[in-house]
Amino acid sequence: MKKYGTIINICLTAIIVTFIVGLKSFAQVPTPTQKHTVAVKGATIHTVTQGDIPNGTILFQNGVITAIGNEVEIPENTEIIEATGKHIYPGFVHARSTIGLMEISRIRESTDLREEGNINPNIRAQVAFNSISEHLGNAAASGVTTVTPATVGGLISGMPAAMMTSGWTWEQMTLQEGVGMSINWPSSRENKNYAKEVQELKDAFEKARRYKTAREAMKSGNAPHHPMDLRWEALLPVLNGDMTVYLSAHNLEELQAAISWAQDEEITFILVGNRDIDLIAPILAKKNIPVILTRVISGPTYQWDGYNEGYTTPAKLHEAGVQFCIAGDGSAANVHRMFHHAAAAVAFGLPNHEALKSITINAAQMLGIDNRVGSLEVGKDATFMITDGDPLELWTSREQVFIQGRKLDMNSKHKHLYERYLKKHMQEQAASNLQ
Repeated sequence: MKKYGTIINICLTAIIVTFIVGLKSFAQVPTPTQKHTVAVKGATIHTVTQGDIPNGTILFQNGVITAIGNEVEIPENTEIIEATGKHIYPGFVHARSTIGLMEISRIRESTDLREEGNINPNIRAQVAFNSISEHLGNAAASGVTTVTPATVGGLISGMPAAMMTSGWTWEQMTLQEGVGMSINWPSSRENKNYAKEVQELKDAFEKARRYKTAREAMKSGNAPHHPMDLRWEALLPVLNGDMTVYLSAHNLEELQAAISWAQDEEITFILVGNRDIDLIAPILAKKNIPVILTRVISGPTYQWDGYNEGYTTPAKLHEAGVQFCIAGDGSAANVHRMFHHAAAAVAFGLPNHEALKSITINAAQMLGIDNRVGSLEVGKDATFMITDGDPLELWTSREQVFIQGRKLDMNSKHKHLYERYLKKHMQEQAASNLQ
């Protein structure tokens, strides 16, 4: 028995050492906070909300944009970065993902996505956020500077948070906690418990309202002591209209039922999903219901759908006047490719500028962080990327990314593997030429 224990310990040690050695070769090292004023000159600045500025300058200090335009006065001792011929865009904002909460889906110990039970409004996603996830470096190097990890499972999953993709700890990386409440409408497909789960969700809100009444009566002296319950306490901002609900539904039946329930509860909500949303676009526009659109790049939902059903949904929502953002893949490993979904939407009818807005300012507005990120304006965080072209084009390079004025280490696992196998092919080519 002791022999087998020794073997297991040796194997575990070898795995850990291999991981650490490998990590050193491509891990993104967080950079310190901005210490001095920096100006980026000569690039075309795409503000998203206030037009484009050719040959412009963006000046930032203490992580905040202090000036932007063609005639910016640059103070003495400012670090100047020449970017003539380049482009500056705000960092991408991913409105819905599991990044930071899941590293390897098949390894349970690296996944922290759900809690026991169906009603967990008090769960705070950011406290489980893995600040050294490899996926974060890949996302940051691709221009995704803000992500929104959200727990899943059950009916009320908890509160997602807006997180930066670079930093030492989850506390340092939190841009804004509790940006909303995640609620999953029960699945109507082959679900014998559908009616029961709908009632469970309704009962949860009824209990929260009764809790609110009891606590208010206690505080005013009109009722005896009523103990605090963290679950119902977390739902109070939703009941008071101070917190947005991100309401997930997956087909037409669920969408209609979810909207009807949310309106009956008189809560502020945003729909999350992609299937059948285009079928109710006129209703969404009329009722001013925003949408977080997931997975533009996807196959048809039904046998009679065309192959491009998901690809054309953004254009249909735009034409109907629905406010939406594109979140793309929710899986942690695919967050870096969110702009692929926006690019696919352009190929199928969505105007390029609207696609850019869908992964910047629109997403920021739906998360309630548009005062910090999503566009390039004085007073907002200096969170942006320098590129050699349109960031929706697959061949465009992100030459440098800044988050709150910090010049990011552009290393990543993807870059490491690219350089590794590029050398392999170069060696093979050199050997072939000698033959």
